[in-house]
Amino acid sequence: MARKKATVSFEESLTELTALVEKIEQGDLPLDEALQVFEQGVALTRQCQTALAQAEQKVSILLADKDQSPTEQPFVADEKA
Repeated sequence: MARKKATVSFEESLTELTALVEKIEQGDLPLDEALQVFEQGVALTRQCQTALAQAEQKVSILLADKDQSPTEQPFVADEKA
């Protein structure tokens, strides 16, 4: 049975990404491990980009109707990332 990934906040993803970058920048990882860390970093970068795009879209929706007070509208995430 497949398990869903736990939702990780943007801040947690960014903190983990920063740690991975520092680990790679030290330059003492074997190639295989460096590639694994890089792959994790790419996945975290995509998660962060998706979270930022969703936040930007939500802000745009909230600011779109200037004649009325801002209201929250349902958001449908684009799963193409």
